[in-house]
Formats: sequence, C-alpha cells, structure tokens
Amino acid sequence: MVNIAIIGASGAVGQELLKILQERQFPCKNLRLFGSVRSAGTSYSFHGETITVEELTPATSFAGIDIAFASAGASTSRQFAEQITRHGTILIDNSSAFRMDEDVPLVVPEINPEDALGVLVNGSRHIIANPNCTTIILAVVLNAIEPLSHIKRVRVATYQSASGAGAQAMLELQEQYRQIIHGEQPIVQRFAHQLAYNVIPHIDVFADNGYTKEELKMYNETRKIMHSDIKVSATCVRVPTLRAHSEAVWCELQDPVSLESIRDAIAQAPGCEIVDPYPMPLDRSGLDDVAVGRIREDIADDHAFSFFCVGDQIRKGAALNAIQIAEYLLPQIHR
Repeated sequence: MVNIAIIGASGAVGQELLKILQERQFPCKNLRLFGSVRSAGTSYSFHGETITVEELTPATSFAGIDIAFASAGASTSRQFAEQITRHGTILIDNSSAFRMDEDVPLVVPEINPEDALGVLVNGSRHIIANPNCTTIILAVVLNAIEPLSHIKRVRVATYQSASGAGAQAMLELQEQYRQIIHGEQPIVQRFAHQLAYNVIPHIDVFADNGYTKEELKMYNETRKIMHSDIKVSATCVRVPTLRAHSEAVWCELQDPVSLESIRDAIAQAPGCEIVDPYPMPLDRSGLDDVAVGRIREDIADDHAFSFFCVGDQIRKGAALNAIQIAEYLLPQIHR
C-alpha cells in the first residue's frame, strides 16, 4: 500500500487518474488531491471516501507521499518539482517539462519499463516523464514491429481530438456547434481557430523549421523511448472530435517483412489490438488499448507499409500510462 497525490486533480487527466486508480484496484493507502486556488475546496469520491482538493502552494509538504502524479502543465511541474520530490516522493509528470532531460526517464511501460528504475537510484531526481499522447499511441505500435526489422523512417498525420487541449476545450467545441446551429458567432478561446466544422493543422507553437512543437515531440520522444535512430516526420492536426486521437502512419523498414508477420506482431503486442477494417475515435473513447486497422503494404515502396491507429489520449496517452509506470515500480518502492 502506497500514499498517492494527484496534482491537477480537477482537470481531464486528473479525473481520469482517479477513475483508473479505482478501476485497477491500485493499492492506495492514502490519497491527497491538489489543484489551483480555483479548484481548491472541490470534493471527489474515491472508494466511497470524500476527498477535498487542497490548494498547491509553496508551503505544501509532500513528506510521506510515495508517488505523485502531476498533470497541471509544464510551468507548474517546473515550479513544484523540487518541492514534490524533496522527501523522496517519485514524481510521474504528464507535462512536457522534463521529457527530454537526459537524467529523466521517458517511459512507456510496454516498451522501456526498466528505464523507470533509475528514479530509485540514490542521487536521482525522482522524476519520470510521461510522453506526449500522440507519441505514446504511435510508439506502442512501432515497438511491436521493430523486432521484425528496424524501422528507419515514419511519416504520420495525426487527427487529434478536442480533449487533447483539456476539458474546457471539449466544452468549447460542443458550445461552438450549439452557437452555429442557433445562428450565433462561435467563440474561440482554446484553439487557434474555430474547430467546429473545421480542421486545424496547428497544435502547439511553430518552431523555426516550420514544424510545431507537437510534431517535434513525436520525433524526439519516439527516439528516446525506443532507444533508436528512427526518424519521425509528423503533421499534427486538430479535428472536431471530442475524445481519442487517430493517426495515419507510413513506416519504412530496413528489410522487407510480410504483411502477415506485421499483423501477427501487432495482434500479440501488449497494449495493441487489431480492429478490422479500421478503428474510429467514436468507438475507442474510454478504452485502454491502441487499436490498429487498415494495415497494408505500400504500393510505392517494397520496404514500407501503412496503418491507421486510434487511442484514447486521456487514458493510454496520459493517465493510464502514468498508472502503469507506478504499477511497475510498486514492488521496488518499499524494498
């Protein structure tokens, strides 16, 4: 039994963390919830007990907490990381704050769980980074294929739902549809443009090379997680779906591999599921595994193939992945 904290408990990922901890019967002895001054005082039920959100302040002590899940944004994680880990608490952080730090493991449990053990070594920063949601969804599938032949290049177009921008973004999309239907001007606050009846090829800020930070995350994080020289070129697009991200993926392999072998490898891989003829976000919301369909040989390249995958980015792309990391560490925490 371990003591747990959730930072950002009132957000979409924080709420999903609460739900999954209960679903998976995570051995939680005590649970504390933290949030901003706006969410402080809100109460949530956990295993029949009412727990009130505390305001996270510079005076908050995390002494006695074994694992803290943070999903309150990169600035909050940077501000409070040293405070959270000061007494040995392991911080599993869902923001982009530490993902590419050399001394912070970036972990997808189906791929590189052993990297997480570094936080138990004396002198470590006690921080584990949860990868970007689109990276996780892609990487669990690529990892199934990599043993068959080294993956040299990947080109991916994402179809990312409103929930990737948070719970308020989902409400904004729904409200935009209502406003348009009633002849009102749709209000845009959470996205670069109106999302209702639209797609926006712009997620996060643009870098000097024309890629967005979201697209560069897929390149850099995939290489770190898989310990590979794989090259990933992405175009990330926000689409007017509520929940679950989709990705159209093209892979170039070092050696030719039969389509049957690729299908078998994906079907047997942990965290993956074959869905024929294709998965859709409407059907995959609230589910754990990444669904893969439209697996086909590339007609322009004998060493390449394509597929379409869908994953619930609030679950596997965030909360579930973080909890799986914690589950992997449990046997080691109180040794």
